Amino acid sequence: MVSSLLNEYTHKFPAVRGMQAGRPCYIAMCPMRLIPKLFVFDEDVVPPELRAQRRLNESRVPDITHYLVENPDSYTLSAITASIDGSVIFEPVADTGPAINLGMLSIGMDTQILVNDGQHRRKAIEQAVKEAHELGHDNIPVLFFVDEGLTRSQQMFADLNKHAVRPSDSLSTLYDHRDGGSKLARYVFECVPCFKSLTDLESSSLSKRSSKLFTLSSLKQASKALLGKRGKDPISEPEMQLACEYWEAVCSNMPHWHDALERNISTSDLREQYIHAHGIGLGALGEAGSDLLRQFPNNWKDKLTHLSEIDWSRSNIKQWRGRAMDNHGKISKTRSSTVLTANIIRHALGVSLGAEQQHIEDQLTS
Repeated sequence: MVSSLLNEYTHKFPAVRGMQAGRPCYIAMCPMRLIPKLFVFDEDVVPPELRAQRRLNESRVPDITHYLVENPDSYTLSAITASIDGSVIFEPVADTGPAINLGMLSIGMDTQILVNDGQHRRKAIEQAVKEAHELGHDNIPVLFFVDEGLTRSQQMFADLNKHAVRPSDSLSTLYDHRDGGSKLARYVFECVPCFKSLTDLESSSLSKRSSKLFTLSSLKQASKALLGKRGKDPISEPEMQLACEYWEAVCSNMPHWHDALERNISTSDLREQYIHAHGIGLGALGEAGSDLLRQFPNNWKDKLTHLSEIDWSRSNIKQWRGRAMDNHGKISKTRSSTVLTANIIRHALGVSLGAEQQHIEDQLTS
C-alpha cells in the first residue's frame, strides 16, 4: 500500500500526528491556494443520505469572502476538519522521542477528501484567492481523519455540530472591533452612566432575575437606528459623540431608569411593569430620536423633556396593545411594533410621522 501511494502524485504537508478515539489523525498547515483542489465535492449530484455534510448555504459565503479580502493582515480562520477516503503516508522526522509524531503527511492527489466541518470556509477561500491572489500563500490548519466509510463521516459531522453554540449577539458586539455598529454600542456603553451600570454585555435576552435593564445588542440596534445606519455603514467620531449626547439626555428624562440605577426599584419589577424597560422601548427611542434630531436640530434636548409625559406603564393597555404588546399583554418584538411604539414617542415629542410610519399607523387604526 505504501509503495503504490509513493508511486502516485501526492500532496505533501508538514504535519503533527495524534490519536482521537483510538484512531490516528493529522493536523497540517495547508496553503490556501490548494484548498479548492483538496476538497472537491459536487453536492448537486449527491443526495443528502450519501453526503457527509449539509448543503452549502451560498448566502453565507460572500460575507466570509469579503472578510478575508478586506482584512488580509488581520483575519482569523479556524481549522477545517476533513476525512480522507483512501491511504495516507506519514513519515516521522525521527524514529523515537517526541519528534516521532512530527513529520510529512502524503495524500494521493486522486484521493477524495470530504469536509466534515468548514465547507463554507472552503468555498469562501476559493473565491477570496481569486480576488486577492496573495491570500493563496497563506495557510489554514486542516485536521485530517482517515475515512472509515460514509457512516463514520456523517457521524463526525453530527458530533462536530451537535455541541456548537453560536455566541450571543451581545458577546459578538462586545468582541467585534471591525464592525462600526459594535464600536458605536461599546462607545455609548462607556460614556452613558446609566447604560454602563444597567447593560448586560454577554446575553442577548435577560432572565427575570437579571440585575440589568438592557443588552448590548439592543443598545447597538437602537443606536444604529438613532443615527440612521444600516448594515456596515461607517460611523464617524462626531456621530458617536452625538449618540452619547442623545442617550444621556434620554436617561436624564427617565426617572425610572435612575430609580433602577440607585436600586430604589428592582430591574425585574421595572421590566414587569413598564414598556421602557424592554428592548422594544430602547429601539423605539432610537427610531424616534432619529427623526427628532433631523426635525429639531437646535432644540431636540428641550423636546426630550416630554418623555416624562408618556405613560410607560404596561397596565396602560389602551395605548400599548397592538404596539409594544400583543393582545395577550406580551411584549412584541416585530418591526411594525417598534415603529408603532416609536410613533407614541414621536407624538409626545412633537415629531411628525414619515410616509412609512403613517402607513403602519393607519393599518393599526383601520
